[in-house]
Amino acid sequence: MLAENLSQTLQRLENAAVAAGRPAPRLLAVSKTHPAGAVAGLAAAGQRAFGENYVQEAAGKVRDLVALSLEWHLIGHLQSNKAAQAAQLFDWVQTVDRPKLVEALARHRDPARAPLNVLIQVNIDDEGSKHGCRPEDVPALAALVAAQPRLALRGLMAIPAPHEDMALRRDAFRRMRALYEDLAARHAGIDTLSMGMSEDHALAVAEGATMVRVGTALFGPRASGMSP
Repeated sequence: MLAENLSQTLQRLENAAVAAGRPAPRLLAVSKTHPAGAVAGLAAAGQRAFGENYVQEAAGKVRDLVALSLEWHLIGHLQSNKAAQAAQLFDWVQTVDRPKLVEALARHRDPARAPLNVLIQVNIDDEGSKHGCRPEDVPALAALVAAQPRLALRGLMAIPAPHEDMALRRDAFRRMRALYEDLAARHAGIDTLSMGMSEDHALAVAEGATMVRVGTALFGPRASGMSP
């Protein structure tokens, strides 16, 4: 079932890319609340990159699956007191949204490891309930990340407001692409625009997403008894 789900999801992303005349995006499998066994099953089908929301939940999976050499992304809000652990645990942190996090992640990243890949999270729709920096704060925050040798600035991430009107979602994706293109003009190595999920991936791909985050379509409903 996991292999079939992966194949169908990849095909949907490919179809969206062809329809939009764009390259197919990378798939990030959102494994939050799903057990290590499910992650291993999807990895056996060929998926390598997985996204987790919580540092503590991810720690157990990373430890249990270390032999698989998977790529781990933090896609949930990162509290400053978890930055040290996150810097050691993850390959990517997609939710950097304030200077304090930049400094903490850089300070705690092991110099023996490759630099930590960083995406700046943007609160593109200015939602009070969402984390992320303001669009106008991206250049300054990006400069801070780029100045840290233990961090690698790779691009931007956003979770637009879940408007029922898809035209409004498209507009948010379009504004994110403009920010992304501006960032790429300022910094080398910018190659990742993480946006779009199961229900709006086609719009995100059409507007330039290079990475799409998908969970339920791959794993099925969230496992019970785990973190929400």
